Amino acid sequence: MIPRLALSELFPDFHPEWILAEDEDLIVVDKPAGLSTHAPEADRIDDVVTRLRAFLRGRGDADDYLGIHQRLDRDTSGVLLFTRRREANAALARQFEGRTVQKTYVAAVSDFGDRAPRGTLRHRLVPAPGGAMRAIAEVGAEREDRGAGREERGRGREDRGAGREERGRGRVERGASARKKGAGGAERGAGGAGGVEKGAGGALAITRYRLLERRGDRALLELRPETGRTHQLRVQLAAIGLPIAGDPLYGGAEAPRLLLHAAELRLEHPATGAPAAFRSQLPAVFEAWLAAAPADPYAGGVAAVERAMREAAERRYGVARAGDTTALRLVHGAGDGLPFVSVDLYGEHLVVSLFGAGEGEPGAPPRDVVLDAAHRLGARGVYVKVRPKHASVIVDARREEFAPRHAVRGESAPDEFTVIEHGLPFKVRLGDGLSTGIFLDQRENRRRVRELARGARVLNLFAYTGGFSVAAVAGGARASVTVDVSRGAIAWARDNLDAAGADPAAHVVVEADVFPWLKSAAQAGERFDLIVLDPPSFATTKKSRFSAASDFGALAALAFRLLAPGGRLLACTNHRGIARAKFRRHLHEAAREAGCDVVQMKDLPDPIDFPSEPGAESHLKSVLASVGAAAAPAAKGAPAAKGAAAAKGAPAARSAKGAPSAKGALAARTAKGAPSAKGAPAARSAKPGGARRGLAAPARSPRRGAR
Repeated sequence: MIPRLALSELFPDFHPEWILAEDEDLIVVDKPAGLSTHAPEADRIDDVVTRLRAFLRGRGDADDYLGIHQRLDRDTSGVLLFTRRREANAALARQFEGRTVQKTYVAAVSDFGDRAPRGTLRHRLVPAPGGAMRAIAEVGAEREDRGAGREERGRGREDRGAGREERGRGRVERGASARKKGAGGAERGAGGAGGVEKGAGGALAITRYRLLERRGDRALLELRPETGRTHQLRVQLAAIGLPIAGDPLYGGAEAPRLLLHAAELRLEHPATGAPAAFRSQLPAVFEAWLAAAPADPYAGGVAAVERAMREAAERRYGVARAGDTTALRLVHGAGDGLPFVSVDLYGEHLVVSLFGAGEGEPGAPPRDVVLDAAHRLGARGVYVKVRPKHASVIVDARREEFAPRHAVRGESAPDEFTVIEHGLPFKVRLGDGLSTGIFLDQRENRRRVRELARGARVLNLFAYTGGFSVAAVAGGARASVTVDVSRGAIAWARDNLDAAGADPAAHVVVEADVFPWLKSAAQAGERFDLIVLDPPSFATTKKSRFSAASDFGALAALAFRLLAPGGRLLACTNHRGIARAKFRRHLHEAAREAGCDVVQMKDLPDPIDFPSEPGAESHLKSVLASVGAAAAPAAKGAPAAKGAAAAKGAPAARSAKGAPSAKGALAARTAKGAPSAKGAPAARSAKPGGARRGLAAPARSPRRGAR
């Protein structure tokens, strides 16, 4: 039986406390940061509009209509207003289009210096590379920024006149902002955000600012935009040297999130004409950032940690409520404000991983506080994995001090059970060492393999329990070869493939060390349409050592030599010492060495449940490389054409159940066969924490435990 995914408490459609005001004409909500106003993709369900409509239906409202007149960027929090009746649209639209709605934001900035405490920013905004905007100051704008007192008030009258003149040049299409898609500015379309009143110098943007509070070099500014251009507040502040904290696109200082908040909205009620003001309290993160005090997220005890976990779970709504996935990451360390802790959800059970220093040492999360907080989330049981900073201290990953076999809070799960990922079944074992049988950070890459696999011959290297192979079979791959050095892992992979209905004659598993296997495959003329290369960061055996930092390039070159013309290589690394740019460089060099013509190299994003630590790159780097349909001349030493004789003495590949491999398949035996060719180097591919049976040390760095 597949355990259910408990949703009722952790993943509600909408939190009632987010509703600031409601009547028969309007509903006003306090949007959290990280929640899009509109679905960025057609099949997404985790935007405000979709979730609010589901909430209205769930509480029994006969009509779930929501009229959209305003938009907040995904990473901006605060006041967001909708109409509840179509009859209210006209009056509200006139106010937004006529710019009589007063919008007030609060932003956190650094290095305010000796600037005037208030001023008006006037720029022309033009597109810039990478989805950003560029602000060109209008003549005289610098004087405005330095002005104060009577001069500022005089300029205010001047700006209001300019606004009327600008409105006369072109009317904004009603509701244009509601149709704009993608990451936008703090607010698009509100009060004419969708307008295209562009001259030769771009679209005019006007924003008034006022200093609210300042501590040292950090300050909070009140912002009142008179226009609503894409990225307006962000780009205008950056243009005067005050980028908003937490805004890497415009060079903002490091912060836990984009520190921009829609604090207030003032307008006339569309039914009565009476003045109405809707306010949202400034999130606590603004005060914490202003104080610049190092915050200990665990100092507040169980209640504070539980609250942080629930907030992190809220950001996983789209994955949890999609209905086709019962395993996901609930908390991802510092990316969710809880450094050195991860929490994974498997059906009704949680697995908590504690990283870094030992219990009681500086930086170590308090074990009991974290476990108690996790148990209060409502899971049936909680397991714990302790992952020391240095993997060498782990001799046996199944020791109770590192990975207790049973739940440490609540009830234990069955020794083995099935979870679902995008509708595909995978067997997991929560009490079997530091690994569980599936790496959740590869969920979206498995989905991509499924989409690319139709009719392809697929090679899955360092396959562990065969997750990518299962995805390839589900996508219609005509054949696959699954290679891993661990007999236990490859048998597990065979079980997963059998559960997916894979034909063992077409989809074979091979117990072999990857490096010698690749060399033998090249000599045998093997070719694959899609290759997945996801090695450990480190691997150590009695005969050899592998480090992604120094050896990934050579490994990738061997893999590129097996690509058929027009083929694709999905390459991944979780080595934190390899930056994304360096990883791409390794792949380009490997392709050249292999004589491959790479026509596209595409960075792939991580799943949304694995957010990066503020200011840091993602732990997982994934690149999809596509080679040309006509292969370039091979470099010296490249493999012979397919069908050439295999290396002398190379044994035939067999599947875990003894089935012969597909025609031309290569030189290594399976879990139930003999080991690879004599003398082959043993670069083991065990996953983190020595999950593989019989390994003396974990092959993947415990930092993958961020997995």
